[in-house]
Amino acid sequence: MASDFAGRGAPAGTRAAAAVAGAVSGLVGGYDDLAGARPEQARDKGLAGHLAALRAGRVSAGAVKVAGIGAAAAVAALLSAGGHGARGGRGIADAVLTTGLVAGTANLVNLLDLRPGRAAKAGALAAAAGLRVPAGGLAAGPLGAALAVLPADLGERVMLGDAGANALGAVLGLRAAAVPSRPARAGLLAAVTALTLASERVSFTRVIEATPGLRELDRLGRRPA
Repeated sequence: MASDFAGRGAPAGTRAAAAVAGAVSGLVGGYDDLAGARPEQARDKGLAGHLAALRAGRVSAGAVKVAGIGAAAAVAALLSAGGHGARGGRGIADAVLTTGLVAGTANLVNLLDLRPGRAAKAGALAAAAGLRVPAGGLAAGPLGAALAVLPADLGERVMLGDAGANALGAVLGLRAAAVPSRPARAGLLAAVTALTLASERVSFTRVIEATPGLRELDRLGRRPA
């Protein structure tokens, strides 16, 4: 399974990192799918909702998920640190970038999973863009998974949910962390962070619906409203 995520030629540390990031993110995402659907969790949505719950002395299902994905991302960063050839042992700054990209992308893909096929389309496009470059094998698993689930997702027979979206995003984040240039990785993390913060105040659905091109891509293959 790890080799399916990372590619047969990937270092063992990278394969282990992909397995940890994908499996743990999917597991805690599944917990949030189930526990987060309880009536008492209805207000605990988004970063503000999770923080409000903590201030009230409650631990929301989303907060458990955030902690779990963050821990998995940190472990993935440690596992992959020695698996980049000349870039092995890249230091604390690179570990922070990897942790942030894995956790942040896992959350960002989940934020897109509000309409049939949206997160799967975004995941497939992001994975395809990362195939023909160094460490491109990391994108093969997410690409195959996204394309496999897309027809059923568009047909509203299944949905990714937090389990699928978080797992997909986590491995895509690990792929982004394999980009050789540190400034490029820092730029990717800044973009992921900015989009995540913007989602607290701006509806992604409204932006997509108001943007030609994005609107048509988002609706492509979906059942008529």
